[in-house]
Amino acid sequence: MTFIRWFAELGVGDVPLVGGKNASLGEMFRELGAQGVRVPNGFAVTAEAYRVTLEQGGAWNRLHAALDGLDPGNVDDLARRAHEAREIVYGTPLPPELATQIVDAYKALRQQYGEALTVAVRSSATAEDLPTASFAGQHETFLNVSGEARLLDSVRRCYASLFTERAVMYRIEHGFDHFKVLLSAGVMKMVRADLAASGVSFSLDTESGFRDVVLITGAYGLGENVVQGTVDPDEFYVFKPTLQAGRRTVLRRTLGGKEIRMVYARAAGRDTTRNMPVARQERQRFCIGDAEVLELAEATMRIEAHYSARAGQPTPMDVEWAKDGIDGQLYIVQARPETVASRKSSAMLDEYVLEGGGVAIASGRAVGRGVVSGRANVVADVSELGRFQRGEILVADTTMPDWGTVMKQAAAVVTNRGGRTCHAAIVARELGIPAVVGCDDATEKIRSGDEVTVSCAEGDTGRVYAGALPFHKTSTDLSALPMPGTRLMINIGNPDLAFQLSFLPNDGVGLARMEFIVAEHIRAHPMALAHPERVDDPAERERIIALAGAYASPADYFVTRLSEGVGTIAAAFYPKPVIVRMSDFKTNEYASLPGGRWFEPVEANPMIGFRGAARYTHPAYADGFALECRAMKRVRADMGLDNVRLMIPFCRRVEEARRVLDAMAAMGLARGVDGLEIHVMCEIPNNILQIDAFAALFDGFSIGSNDLTQLVLGVDRDSEIVSFDFDERDPGVLEMLRLAIQGARRCGRHVGICGQAPSDYPELSAFLVKQGIDAISLNPDSVIRTIRTLLEAEQQLGIPPRPPASPHAQGERP
Repeated sequence: MTFIRWFAELGVGDVPLVGGKNASLGEMFRELGAQGVRVPNGFAVTAEAYRVTLEQGGAWNRLHAALDGLDPGNVDDLARRAHEAREIVYGTPLPPELATQIVDAYKALRQQYGEALTVAVRSSATAEDLPTASFAGQHETFLNVSGEARLLDSVRRCYASLFTERAVMYRIEHGFDHFKVLLSAGVMKMVRADLAASGVSFSLDTESGFRDVVLITGAYGLGENVVQGTVDPDEFYVFKPTLQAGRRTVLRRTLGGKEIRMVYARAAGRDTTRNMPVARQERQRFCIGDAEVLELAEATMRIEAHYSARAGQPTPMDVEWAKDGIDGQLYIVQARPETVASRKSSAMLDEYVLEGGGVAIASGRAVGRGVVSGRANVVADVSELGRFQRGEILVADTTMPDWGTVMKQAAAVVTNRGGRTCHAAIVARELGIPAVVGCDDATEKIRSGDEVTVSCAEGDTGRVYAGALPFHKTSTDLSALPMPGTRLMINIGNPDLAFQLSFLPNDGVGLARMEFIVAEHIRAHPMALAHPERVDDPAERERIIALAGAYASPADYFVTRLSEGVGTIAAAFYPKPVIVRMSDFKTNEYASLPGGRWFEPVEANPMIGFRGAARYTHPAYADGFALECRAMKRVRADMGLDNVRLMIPFCRRVEEARRVLDAMAAMGLARGVDGLEIHVMCEIPNNILQIDAFAALFDGFSIGSNDLTQLVLGVDRDSEIVSFDFDERDPGVLEMLRLAIQGARRCGRHVGICGQAPSDYPELSAFLVKQGIDAISLNPDSVIRTIRTLLEAEQQLGIPPRPPASPHAQGERP
């Protein structure tokens, strides 16, 4: 009987023969190699070999005795029976015929790759990598195996791993029969990622289910640290539509801590692994370059396309990759269907909102979008899992596959270490509970018994608050909600929320604010990055320069980070219009940024001082504005996100507008070239009084109701003393709104509103519709409410509704 199948002989239809992992490796090796998807060669020891081994060794009856009557709720009973089952399997010798075939195949593989070849021996179960159950991390893999004796021993250890506690529990939870699931061992060329890097890529965003991106995570060394969450990895996003159009640019990247790398070691006569510290200079660099990120993205997209074609429906994929430190090549070492984010419904919108503020005691990467309050239980070691109570919040340094039973009882999970593809994150998504991973010090800041609130509803950053904070959840069936005739757009500043917010009914982004990206993602004054030598405090100057450690220069750091933040928003809503407002910090806000006090004047009233368009061509800020323009040119030209439109804020005079437009044109952002539209904020009475002159220079207007109200009523909106007089519904303000809409329509220019007022006052939204406004841009939390208000107002005006917005979670583009 033949117990060996080479990868070139296998395909996805061979799961009963060699298990899900080996069938997938064979499919990719055979079908995708010519397309540039590089898979190490190898062979599978068939599942039949496992069955024959246990049969000839008389193990089946003993396994039944060990496992029949197992009580899955009894942790001690589970541990004892699973250990007994592993001992039975590992103690069963391989039949001589099987051992000979494995050794012969190993010799053939060495002839291909050379005598120095080491191999990975990987478990592949016949119920693995299914669309509804991935079995990820349930069985063992043995790396850097050399020599015939160690290879044969590793195969037996793979067989025994079918009965780890976590694997036994997983089968019970998913309804699989222990004795009908068989195991195949895969033997493949070892990719020497210990000398380079490795990680995971997904063909969608794992948090939102947004399918137009590839998410890649990676760290130095073997991939176990990334999967188990013992290291904070680098993250990269690549936007599929523009990559397919030939724009070879990374959409967004986040530098991870990467404090340790896993390498091979030898202990007690056995091959093993150990973690080594990573030098500070290496930690400050990304583990792979842009060209490699794009190569991985293309491979992931080809894998997704191939499996989707075979399945006859979109099939997002979860792909493991490794870079060989010897030959420098990238290899795909596993691929399986993604089973959590891809199954989320895009028709139902669940929104969690915290009611009031709180004190954040820990923060990290958010997993999921939920909010949970409960009692914390800090678990320092696996021996403490027995005291964990259902409904508690699990707080740990990291989690391991053996913790699956306890995690199933948790209301939320918080860890010190890990990225969004670590074990804790994967299990939390599968269980549908929120998790905050990579907090660094959660186990120090949180104590067992503390009442805390875990919030993943505030973007990529998840927070743990002291106490039980009030919150509410709303659910809306978007498939049954018609759209108003008036264009409905969204105000957004935080790129971390972009993919999630793109699922709201919308016609694009009416206001994308740069300020949040500068303050939270760049964290330094633009002029301090353009001229760090002018920051007189040596310590502050060094901190600013250190921010740019992974970039060519501080200026390049600003341009890249700003372009990636804006690009993420543009990609989330592509190809709908995204109107990006150039920076509109006030001098006091700019001065509070690191390095800012050396570049900003002190003003008595910054609200009507050195802000907006006045700064852009002024010597005090012209170099900072040049960096903004470089970033926006990169978004549109290099990244290919031509749905971005630019907007000039607080433009007082027509001559000022001309100077700014001339400066932008000189920096490659000429209005009308390559379809670029430039809009202007309509927020100063002079913008309305001279609307015909401004209309000759700009493509559209966006009414800023906050500043317009301030300047019409003479109320400083930063002053609490006179705040009672600030009201956008004042008759004078309403008349200015009417004149602005009327003037823009007379000039044939687009007119929208992006101020706070329509989000706060439904009656104002109805007034704007009656005046004929083209678009209303809202804060995300008021979109659903305002849709209903607009539908009522339009019904009275005889304006028919539009069909419900088409969700794009399934890869659809509007």
